[in-house]
Amino acid sequence: MTPAWSSGPYRRRALLLLAAAALVLVVSLLDGCARDGGDADRPGGSGRTTVTIGTFGVFGYKQAGLYEEYERLHPGVTIRESVIERNDAYYPQLLTHLAAGSGLADIQAMEVGNIHQVAAAQGDLFVDLGRAKGVRSSDWLPWKWAQATTRDGRTIGLGTDIGPIAVCYRKDLFRRAGLPTDREAVGRLWAGDWQRFIDTGRAYARRAPAGTVFTDSAAGIYNASIHAYPERYYDRRGRPVYASSPAVRTSWDLAVQAVRAGLTARLKQFEKPWDQAYANGRFATVACPPWMLGYIKEKSGAAGRDKWDVAAAPRPANWGGSFIGVPKAARHRAAAIELAVWLTAPAQQARLFERQAGVPSTPASYAMPQVRDARNAYFGNAPIGAIFTAAARSIPTLVHGPMEAQMGTAFTDVGIPQVEQQGRPARAGWRAAQKEIENAVDG
Repeated sequence: MTPAWSSGPYRRRALLLLAAAALVLVVSLLDGCARDGGDADRPGGSGRTTVTIGTFGVFGYKQAGLYEEYERLHPGVTIRESVIERNDAYYPQLLTHLAAGSGLADIQAMEVGNIHQVAAAQGDLFVDLGRAKGVRSSDWLPWKWAQATTRDGRTIGLGTDIGPIAVCYRKDLFRRAGLPTDREAVGRLWAGDWQRFIDTGRAYARRAPAGTVFTDSAAGIYNASIHAYPERYYDRRGRPVYASSPAVRTSWDLAVQAVRAGLTARLKQFEKPWDQAYANGRFATVACPPWMLGYIKEKSGAAGRDKWDVAAAPRPANWGGSFIGVPKAARHRAAAIELAVWLTAPAQQARLFERQAGVPSTPASYAMPQVRDARNAYFGNAPIGAIFTAAARSIPTLVHGPMEAQMGTAFTDVGIPQVEQQGRPARAGWRAAQKEIENAVDG
C-alpha cells in the first residue's frame, strides 16, 4: 500500500521531514551518550527527577490531583507541566522542537487531528510505548490504539480522552416547539441518520419560539456527521479523497440543507457571538462531545441549569481526543515512560472523567463507578457516563492522513462560512474549501 505522501508535494515534504528526523535522532543519541545514558532516571542518582510534560488546553491531570498523587507515590519525582492554551499554537511549536531536537518536554501531548501526521513523518522521534512495561493494546479501544500506531506497528502515543458525540438540547425550547423533551424520545427522533436530525429541525422551525433557531451552526452539523465515517479525507490506501469522498459530500450537503432551511444561528463556533448565543437561549441544539458540557455550562450560566439535556446522537462518532507520547530526546526518558503509562491507565482515566468529563479511551474504566454511574446535574441529571460510553464502543476506526486537520478546517472555517455567513452559493463555498486544501497541500 502506498501512502498519500509518497508522491508529488507529499514526497518532497516527507523526505525533508524524514531527513530532519534522522539528523535529530543522531544528535539525540549522541546527547544521550554524553549524559551517560540518562543517570537522572536511575535509582541512587543525585537529587530529584523533574519530569516535564507539555500540553495544550486543559488535560485535567493537575486539576484532578493526579500529579500530586504520583509525586506522593514516587518521592523522588517532581512533575512540571507547561500549558499552551490552544492547539493551533502548541502544535507548530512541537514540530519546531522535534525538528531541532531541543526544547522538548519529557512527555508531549498530541491532538487526534495531528497524530497521524506526526506518526507518518516524525514517528521515529518518539519512543514506542507499545513496548513499555504495563502497556497492553487491549486496554484501549481498538480504534483509539490504531490512531497512534505507525505503519510499521510502533505506537507513538497512549490514548487519553476521546470525544464521542451526543446532542445537547434545550428542553424548554423543544417543549414550546411541540417536540418531545424526554431524552430517550428525543434520541429516537433522529436515531440512525443525521438527515433525520435535519428533518427534526424543520419540525422545530414550524413552531419555533420567537427569536430561536434549531441549531448553532452548519459547521457543527458537518463535524458531527463526518466523524461517523471511517473514510473521510483519505481512503484506506492513504490517498487523499477530499474532493470525491461520500462522507465529505454527505456532510457538506447536510450543512448546506440546514443553512438553506434557516435552521442555524449562522454562528462560528468558539467565537464571542456564539458564546453570547448560549446565554441568550438563541438555539435549541448543539452537537455535543463530552468536552462541550463544561463549555455550555460556563456560557449558559445559572439560567441554563436544567434547561439543557443530553440525548444520543444519530450515529456513533468521535470528535476530539488526545494522546501523550515520550520523545526519544526526552531528558528523563525512563521516568517519563513510567509516568505516561500511569496517567493513561484505566483508574486514572476514570478519575479524570469524574473531575473533567473527559471520556476514557480505556474500556475497563467504563465499569468503574466514576464513569458507570456518572450523571450531570446541570443537564437534568443526564446519565452522561452511559450515553458517552455507549457511543464510544460503537465508533468506527477512522482513517487518518497527514493533512487531516487542514482539510477539515478548510470546510468548517472557509467553505461553510462563505455559505452560512456570507450568503454565497454552495458551489462557491465548496470551491473555496477545495482551493484552501490545494494551497495547504502545495504550500
